[in-house]
Amino acid sequence: MANLLVKPKATEGRVTHVTPESADWTYVGFDLYRLKPGETVSAETGDREVCLVWISGKSTVEAGGAQFGSVGERMSPFDGPPWALYVPAGSTWSATAETELELAVCSAPGGGDHQARLIPPDTHPPLVRGKGSNVRHVTNIMPENDGAAHSLLVVEVVTPNGNTSSYPSHKHDRDDLPHESQLEETYYHRLNPPQGFAFQRVYTDDRSLDEAMAVEDGDVVLVPKGYHPCATIHGYDLYYLNVMAGPKRIWKFHNQKEHEWLIGA
Repeated sequence: MANLLVKPKATEGRVTHVTPESADWTYVGFDLYRLKPGETVSAETGDREVCLVWISGKSTVEAGGAQFGSVGERMSPFDGPPWALYVPAGSTWSATAETELELAVCSAPGGGDHQARLIPPDTHPPLVRGKGSNVRHVTNIMPENDGAAHSLLVVEVVTPNGNTSSYPSHKHDRDDLPHESQLEETYYHRLNPPQGFAFQRVYTDDRSLDEAMAVEDGDVVLVPKGYHPCATIHGYDLYYLNVMAGPKRIWKFHNQKEHEWLIGA
């Protein structure tokens, strides 16, 4: 099994590169680019669909033969919901930075029967999940009910300092609908202020997988299976961008029985 904690490999250009091969799984890919004004990144999607997420900064962008002009608004992932852009398989995309730019490239197997489309920040209503020290703020970017994708599910979450998140512990590693769906998942973590850290544990019921990780600003955690709660320390808010994909584009999770009582508490 691949190392579940993926550290940034550079400070500019392609900073993070996760492929199905490097993660030792089947579906999810994740790249993170940091560009200076005037720099360009482009790619062909091949047999994969892509969701571009503007983590911070602005760029001009074209995709699927269409020009989308200047995209992006926030200068930090903690400053409101993102702009995003869906690009189908069998297409190309290109982004040229207008400011310092952090651009996430989320990918999974797809087809070419959907059109490239912008996903503005107000596409899906903001959600608040949890109570007390388990509160977190959720922005769906590509949820299962939007229909216009083959396998990608994309969401971002901001967890206030000192709180838990992705908790009570849940998993989605069995293709057993309607009870549970099988989804691989990446967590791209950011901290505010950036010198902070958080914790994430990935574990199965039988503990054949049981890893606890200290995550820092810019780290990616791979979740091939099992439960995957996280918590941030006092004074540091936690942002993460989730990319999920599997054999069916449905998010149906199973709560760990030992902690399920917390939902009604």
